[in-house]
Parts: sequence; structure tokens; C-alpha cells
Amino acid sequence: MSTQHKGHEYLKLEELFNKSKERIGKDREELENISPTYEEIAIELENQIANLDGEYEKLTTEMTMQREELHREIDNAFNQMVLNTIDTGHEKLRSVACLIEEQIWTCGVTADIKCFNIQGVLQKTIQTKSRKNPSDIAVYKDGALLYSDWKTKKVYKVKDDQTEEIIRLQGWLPGNLCVTSSGELLVIMLSENETQAKVVRYSGSTVKQTIQFNNDQPLYSGNKKIKYITENRNLDICVTDWGAGAVVVVNQAGKLRFRYTGHPLAGRNERFKPSGITTDSQSHILTSDLYNHCIHILQSDGQFLRYIDNCDLKSPYGLCVDSNGRLFLCELFRGSVKKIKYII
Repeated sequence: MSTQHKGHEYLKLEELFNKSKERIGKDREELENISPTYEEIAIELENQIANLDGEYEKLTTEMTMQREELHREIDNAFNQMVLNTIDTGHEKLRSVACLIEEQIWTCGVTADIKCFNIQGVLQKTIQTKSRKNPSDIAVYKDGALLYSDWKTKKVYKVKDDQTEEIIRLQGWLPGNLCVTSSGELLVIMLSENETQAKVVRYSGSTVKQTIQFNNDQPLYSGNKKIKYITENRNLDICVTDWGAGAVVVVNQAGKLRFRYTGHPLAGRNERFKPSGITTDSQSHILTSDLYNHCIHILQSDGQFLRYIDNCDLKSPYGLCVDSNGRLFLCELFRGSVKKIKYII
């Protein structure tokens, strides 16, 4: 091949190379312009996928909650049932105490303490010594009635239509009552200046124990707000402290075991304000939640178990369980006592 021909071939190759290089450069510029657009589209698609995942998760969570609520309502329909309703005629019904169905004692905001049978027939009416409403009522195992009178600062025992003063206080006002399994009496007390509260155990008229502090801190709020009391089967002492929004549980020696401050309830968002309290044969603790219109059931260690909330309850207040394990509760403003069957 001649030198001249080789030169022509070289020029053609050089021209082809330059044209290819120029075309590649243009393609690169176009790709650089297009690439951010594709990246933006990819990012947007990833965001949409993430949003879809979030919406799906929310939807499945909501469906799960609705399914659980439905199961709970079905369970409640079978496990909770109102067996009897007694219209007591009390304007505001605060306490109920009974061991047998033929003696259901009730009191409210008047001086009248009324006794009904399970059919709702009034059996007897007793008036307090002060002609003021009693702080609370309780029943001894022999059927004798106890009531605390904040006006006279005394606790009375009524049996066979005879009234006997068994406790007289100075500087303190008697509040709610509980007869223990051993026949002793637990009394909630409030100082006259309404700054301190305590639990005092009596054997007859003799003070056996005072429960007021835990590590030098007050166990109970010092105010005149609701403080119902009961003894559990394991001998724990359980007190509702309305002012603190808590159930306070101490052991037999008066040492703090736990405080229960409520449990979330779907669709019911009022603050937990416990009023009445009782326990059953399995050592479950039952406490009434006035503003959320339900009963909380706890294990003896304070763990929440379930609610009683489908029995058309309205402002539940005082509670008691009779000797046969039946639950009786007061509806504060309706003035009715309901006997309820419940299964854990």
C-alpha cells in the first residue's frame, strides 16, 4: 500500500473517531440531564411504596383492634350478665353490704340505711344517730350491721334493733369500713383538718394496727375524697384513693405492694377515678371506675385482667361480693343495686 493511500485511511479513521467522540459526548450530556429525572421518579416511587406500607400497617392494626373488640364484646355477652336490679330509692346510692341475699344493706346521702331482699322488697330502715348520712356500712359474719358516722366521730354496731357504740374518735373522722376474714375491723380515717389519711385495724374497740406511711411518705392522699377499703384473701389491704387516681395495696404488715392507676379502654378516655372496691374467692380485686362506667378486674398482684362494661352500667360506685361469690354494685345516680354474674 502506498504512503499516500495510508494517509487517506488515517484521515478517515481520525474523522470517524472525532465524530464518535462528539456523539458520545452529546449522549453523555443527554444522559446527565435525564439521570436526575429518573432518580427523582425512583425516589418518588420508593416514597409511595413506603406510604402504602404504612397505610397497610395502619389498616391491619385497626382491623386487629376491631376484631379484638368484637371478640371482647362476644366474650362479655356470655361472661357478664345482670341477674337482678333493685331500686333502692336512694337519691345517691354510695354503698352496698351483704353476706346473704335476704339482707342487702344500702346507704346514700341521707340518714336512712335500708335493707332489701334480692326481690327488691324493703325489709328494714335504720336511721343514723346524727341524722346525717353515714360514711359507710359493713356487715359482720353474724349479720350485725356496722356504720360509721362522720358527724359524731363514732362507729356503731346494730343487731336485733339495738345500736351499740363500738369506736369513738378524737381528732379523726371515721370513713369507710371493712370486716376482715378474722372478724377484725379496718377503718379509713381522715384527720379533722383534712390533711392526713390512714387505715386503723380494730379488734373490738381496741386498736391493733395503724397503716399510714411507706418509707416516711404518706400512702394515701390527705383529703376527704373517696377511699373505700377491702381485705383480699391473701390478707392484703386494698384502698381506692380517688384523689390520687389509684388503688393502693399493702400487705398485712402495712408494707406497700403496688399502686394500680388504670388501664386503657377503647372509646373511654376519662381519667381513672376508683370508688368502690371488693375482692372475690380467687383473690381478684374489683374496683369501680365511675366516669368510664365500668369495673376493673385485677389479679392479686395488680395485673389487669378485664373489664365488666357491658351490663348497662351507669356511674358504678360501691361494690361487694357476698358469701356465695355474687357481685353487687351501686349505681350512684340511678339509685339501683345490680347483682352481676361474671366469669374471668
